Amino acid sequence: MPAELTAAHRARWLAELADALEQAQKLSWRIGSSDAGNAEAMELYARLEAARVEVQSLRLGGFKVAGPQEEPDWTELLMRLRDDGS
Repeated sequence: MPAELTAAHRARWLAELADALEQAQKLSWRIGSSDAGNAEAMELYARLEAARVEVQSLRLGGFKVAGPQEEPDWTELLMRLRDDGS
């Protein structure tokens, strides 16, 4: 398969993945906001945002993949909010 077709296929796949992540984020936001701040739905939203950022990075040509210990600061905040709500 020529490199141009492979690149086009990859770009199309990443665009479809970005769209699916956006739709999933919208749904998790609606669930989280309609269920008195459902912590699980909001945590899912945050994880989807992290995945969306990774996909955007890949679309822009970057290939850095975050390791398990590289969690953004907002995950700590979400964990504290979840623990306070229990």
